[in-house]
Amino acid sequence: MGQDSRPFEELLAEGAAVPTEGWDFSWFRGRATEARPSWGYAVSLADRLAGASAALDLQTGGGEVLDFALGRAPKAPVLTVATEGWPPNVAKATALLAARGVAVVAAPEEAPLPFADAAFDLVTSRHPVRAHWPEIARVLRPGGTYFAQHVGPHSVFELVEYFLGPQPEEVRSGRDPERERADAEAAGLEVVDLRAEELRMEFHDIAAVVHFLRKVVWMVPGFTVEAHRPRLKDLHEQIESDGPFVAHSTRHLFEARKPDA
Repeated sequence: MGQDSRPFEELLAEGAAVPTEGWDFSWFRGRATEARPSWGYAVSLADRLAGASAALDLQTGGGEVLDFALGRAPKAPVLTVATEGWPPNVAKATALLAARGVAVVAAPEEAPLPFADAAFDLVTSRHPVRAHWPEIARVLRPGGTYFAQHVGPHSVFELVEYFLGPQPEEVRSGRDPERERADAEAAGLEVVDLRAEELRMEFHDIAAVVHFLRKVVWMVPGFTVEAHRPRLKDLHEQIESDGPFVAHSTRHLFEARKPDA
């Protein structure tokens, strides 16, 4: 049986009502699980921030990961800036990071970065929609580092394909780490570390599925409860009879360096 035996409509309504701002996933506790990569990105980020003088965090979401890392770092950069493109997250990140002296800049994900050449010795990002390698290389100082955790190819595709059906290979292979390595090198960066892992996920009730698809909007583009109600009902019944729905996320740790002038 599923972990939460409440009626389908009640679970559906709860999943549809939970706010989606930021990258705080604590609501999922007890309702969904995801194994974490072995490298511990947020802790490693704290170490990198401690050694930086000017840091930029791209697509910071609600600022939660950067806030955690700055709180753990033995010392903070003299200058730390974050960008975010979604207005509700801009507001959330600004409120959270203000106490740490971090300026949050509203910047569309596809736009050029609004910073001068060679402005930062550390550029970071956790789960960027896409890494804009020429812009990352441009704002890094010679000898500077890009340190990030990316979403890998066919991540959570068991869930994606449950709703959308089998996806073509070009979609399944998007975000391929070796392709990203080639793009980073083409922008003039040296890739010094690239590690990938596949991680088990479990969804214990349909509310968790609904909230996840509302929060991570690129998984099933245009997802709404009403448009997908029949499939959600089928999945609810499957979880009730068979137990948690199992999927697998993919992540890769990416570290690249801009060569010294």
